Amino acid sequence: MSTAPDSRPRPAPHEQGAPAPKGTTDMAPVPTTAPSDGDSAGATVPRVLAVIPARGGSKGVPGKNLADVGGLPLVARAVCACRGAPSVTAVAVSTDDPDIAAAASAAGAEVVERPSDIAGDLATSEAAVLHAMDAHEARHGEAVDVVLLVQCTSPFVTSDDIQGVATALTDHGADSALTVAAFHGFVWREDDGDGGPSDGHGDRAVHGVNHDKALRPRRQDRPQDHLETGAAYAMDSAGFRKAGHRFFGRTEMVHTDPERVLEIDDPHDLARARALAPLLDDGAAHPLGKPSPRLTQATPRREDVDAVVLDFDGTQTDDKVLLDSDGREFVAVHRGDGLGIAALRRDALKLLILSTEQNPVVAARARKLRVPVLHGIDRKDLTLKQWCEEQGVAPERVLYVGNDVNDLGCFGLVGWPVAVGSAHDVVRGAARAVTTAPGGAGAIREIASWILGPSLHD
Repeated sequence: MSTAPDSRPRPAPHEQGAPAPKGTTDMAPVPTTAPSDGDSAGATVPRVLAVIPARGGSKGVPGKNLADVGGLPLVARAVCACRGAPSVTAVAVSTDDPDIAAAASAAGAEVVERPSDIAGDLATSEAAVLHAMDAHEARHGEAVDVVLLVQCTSPFVTSDDIQGVATALTDHGADSALTVAAFHGFVWREDDGDGGPSDGHGDRAVHGVNHDKALRPRRQDRPQDHLETGAAYAMDSAGFRKAGHRFFGRTEMVHTDPERVLEIDDPHDLARARALAPLLDDGAAHPLGKPSPRLTQATPRREDVDAVVLDFDGTQTDDKVLLDSDGREFVAVHRGDGLGIAALRRDALKLLILSTEQNPVVAARARKLRVPVLHGIDRKDLTLKQWCEEQGVAPERVLYVGNDVNDLGCFGLVGWPVAVGSAHDVVRGAARAVTTAPGGAGAIREIASWILGPSLHD
């Protein structure tokens, strides 16, 4: 990275020794001069502040910014990626949530408490970045040269991506930058509005946005389009303050790996991220380095969980069914699982059996265990979300146990998705914890011992 000072105008720094604004945590000042090394001795290093907006409220995925992906909360993944970019001199997380603040601080970020008037559903990311930049400058008495907006809902953003948007400004003279991925698809749009075009059958017409629907050129003959990934942006701080939005002046695109483009907006996105993490985070290419042990909790404790929701087939059974000549089904269950469920019930945890199968054996087992049951459910995730609302339980404090792909929607909704040892490989990859025991062989008893201790005593 070039160490030549940027000649563009910068806002005057705040007074040295200015009092810290409310809501910021202590953070050592970052040197603004490079160490002595030949001709570069004493040269000014641009101050690059990465801001990660991470408010607590999320309707699509409750507790989203603390959701675990690859052994780390999403907010911690973003912090680690920012800290790995050489040009970034400080990382700040803007949040209104104390749990997010704790996770961000543990990952090495400065925390800026976001005021309630810019923490609602309609608040913009730009407002959070401007506030965090003001708070950081007031605390450290130094003006920021370049400010980055990094979204923790893009779990596979890398340090290289963040370095790329930063150096687009510090080295290439751009005023703003964003991460993009090559895009080759045909985009369609449906015409809307009263009196809009019709296809002749009473339905609204559709048209090609980036192509003529009557002409289908080969991929190599079409102009190259680029998809905005939503992961990382960089802005000249003075220009950002003046414009009030993230794109102004000369904007540079920084190309990223299309394989890593994923934004988490709903539970299914989160399930996909958890399934992909073992592949995209593997080995030397891990974008975050080795996760810190203090940020990785292998199994849940009692203080982490308010409710336990259990799948039935393949989780409380070995997924095998015996049929008699009249078509009646028989399954085998584990007595140790019954002991574990009884202990969880005594400890006042809310319990539920949630099953796709409409089967008398499920209801019979639930009666035996004295656990409520909902079975014959097609969309288990929607039913689980409604149950959490009715019970007054935050989904991020729910432990859900499953074994197959129809459990992934629930995995994306809860804070503790757990797979039994015999679960499908994709489900194991999406889980936050995996039991040693297979389904039907004491897996639920094992989970109960994680929560209550090996003895399961009160």
